Amino acid sequence: MKATELINLEDRFGAKNYKPLDVVLSKGKGIWVWDVEGNKYMDCLSAYSAVNQGHCHPKIQQVMVEQSQKLTLTSRAFRNDQLALFYEELCELTESHKVLPMNSGAEAVETVIKCARKWGYESKGVADGQAQIIVCNDNFHGRTLSIIGFSTDENARQNFGPFTPGFKTIPFGDADALEQAINPNTVAFLVEPIQGEAGVIIPPKGYLKKVRQICTDKNVLLILDEIQTGLGRTGKLLAEEHEGIQADLTLIGKALSGGFYPVSAVLSNEAVLGLLQPGQHGSTFGGNPLACAVARQALKVLVEENMIENAEKTGAYFLAELKKIKNDTIKDVRGLGLMIAIELKKGTPGGARAICKSLMKMGILCKETHTDIIRFAPPLVIQKQEIDWAVEKIRAAFA
Repeated sequence: MKATELINLEDRFGAKNYKPLDVVLSKGKGIWVWDVEGNKYMDCLSAYSAVNQGHCHPKIQQVMVEQSQKLTLTSRAFRNDQLALFYEELCELTESHKVLPMNSGAEAVETVIKCARKWGYESKGVADGQAQIIVCNDNFHGRTLSIIGFSTDENARQNFGPFTPGFKTIPFGDADALEQAINPNTVAFLVEPIQGEAGVIIPPKGYLKKVRQICTDKNVLLILDEIQTGLGRTGKLLAEEHEGIQADLTLIGKALSGGFYPVSAVLSNEAVLGLLQPGQHGSTFGGNPLACAVARQALKVLVEENMIENAEKTGAYFLAELKKIKNDTIKDVRGLGLMIAIELKKGTPGGARAICKSLMKMGILCKETHTDIIRFAPPLVIQKQEIDWAVEKIRAAFA
């Protein structure tokens, strides 16, 4: 079918909770995708960093096919031969002690909220029903009811209440605000190392290190949501490594499967995850053999093919080249690794979406956020010559 026919069908039968660009994709390989008409595009979104390893990575694909022919789902009512190996390999790679596998990023966030509260009641001694979790302004942790309840995006919250209590919001990047907000009922601080959906907002240098110390001193769990920033996106396996710290709980997802299957995980220690007892939390699909086999291979290629190092090197180059673009509408260019944003000045005609539409016509797919910000996050397999090609197109779009 033609693109216009497919778009009309989607508009007719689908809920309008997304506003996609009018490109209908049908094939992908590496950093490239093709639409139903055969037009080729560089993917500079990577499905919000879910395809860090590139589209349809052949080694991950092979494992998925092989595992799907043997065993796909047992539920956690029984054991399977992939789960323990997934646990061991993930813990060794991330220096974690325990893993709790789920499916989506939002599920991982919901899980960690439950775990942090349970730890607060059973280990810290917080009075029943009084646990408080501190979060940041402009956060994005998912779309479930509890999560949007502590969002500061009014569009995400409007007419969805009442919301789950027990959250306190502070400014992002302000360690002093965290210290002042903590009280005897505070069980955790949940934060993104870099705010992705907010527009690649990078906190001041030393922020995470100071936050780590505050949480340690105050007996508060530090929870890092690395669902977007983790698994190589910023040029390190986990973004926390840039400041040499370790969170008490770390959330990963998206690229954990290389885009082949929904897989997420809560990484922690015995002190927190060891409190869960049978029947207190679970998931029909969480930890299934297909998910575990795919995730194991996705992690393997990430490391063996030096994608993390490539993200560090090519990301620095991409950022430097974008900063050379001179245009009166550009307010800021920022990023870390291959997580980059161009922020436009307020009131720029058409905003960031107009630039995204122009780039689509030139063969680059990217996404606007908050009206004035364009995000660039290509798969971690991108090479220097491909960045040079992209920068020329981006320069032309602004011209």
